[in-house]
Amino acid sequence: MAGGNDLIEAAREEIVGMAKEGMAHPSTKPVLTGAAIGAVAGVVLPFVSIPVGLVAGAGIMLYKRLRP
Repeated sequence: MAGGNDLIEAAREEIVGMAKEGMAHPSTKPVLTGAAIGAVAGVVLPFVSIPVGLVAGAGIMLYKRLRP
């Protein structure tokens, strides 16, 4: 399953780039926006907690950045 390994490697590279460059990295702002939206969903929806919503929102946006 080469596709899965490629996605994991791309995600790792993207996360390392965001960590090194901070807000200057092009993926940082969309991923943080997704995290914020997920956290708000965690407040509004009774079956989703804030941390789960935050991680899910950030994960979805990161995936969308990697596989548009």
